[in-house]
Amino acid sequence: MSAGLAASSPSRTHLLLIPSYNTGPKVLETVRAARARWDPVWVVVDGSTDGTARALLALAEGDPGLRVDVLPRNRGKGAAVLHGLHRAAAEGFTHVLVMDADGQHPAHLIPEFMRTSTARPEAMILGRPIFDASAPLIRVRGRRLSNWCTHAETLNAGIGDSLFGFRVYPIAELVRVMARRPFMRRFDFDPEVAVRLAWRGVKPINIDAPVRYLSPAEGGVSHFNYLRDNVLLTFMHLRLLLETVPRLPVLLSRRWLRRPPYQP
Repeated sequence: MSAGLAASSPSRTHLLLIPSYNTGPKVLETVRAARARWDPVWVVVDGSTDGTARALLALAEGDPGLRVDVLPRNRGKGAAVLHGLHRAAAEGFTHVLVMDADGQHPAHLIPEFMRTSTARPEAMILGRPIFDASAPLIRVRGRRLSNWCTHAETLNAGIGDSLFGFRVYPIAELVRVMARRPFMRRFDFDPEVAVRLAWRGVKPINIDAPVRYLSPAEGGVSHFNYLRDNVLLTFMHLRLLLETVPRLPVLLSRRWLRRPPYQP
């Protein structure tokens, strides 16, 4: 299945992967929405203690297109994704669309992202968030700073948003950048892998994607900690900026090649 719905034959190359940690009933809605649009869908339960692992396993019992892996303890989004990547690569998948479990990501765009990746398998397909009034202003402003750092670290390689996690990655390239380093296991996963993949020459293709922050009354769950995660991001960007310096000749040459030819 290259672009259809879950009723079509399952894809042998493109997998939809949902890492989940204590997202409550919202994860079941997310999984059902994903399964309505893609086959196969895998969920990696990252040490959840809210009972959702049992509910997801029960859901998978009657659905051959859904697989649920339960990790014994919480290790972070990046670690959960890496667990799924190793299993996916072992089964012959080449690309993975990572989607959050909390209902913020637009499930209706799954086929479009997969179609784009199928047409451009060498690229990473990045969601570029379109926020509505539900987005906390402090989060929107904070990501502008992260985006500025990402542009500086890649010499504006074209990463539209550094933090939005609705993305299709080439599995082999993603495993390579993660396996060599102990980072990218928690909230630093999304921005750092985008930078390191861009450094490796993986071209970003951005697709606009609406995002909605759900209130607690709507079942929204956020594990973002302003102090802990902002400190993590700060040290990550400092480290990446330092690593950018020896890469400047290569990055500058790529940027020069991206320039349009001179027209007198």
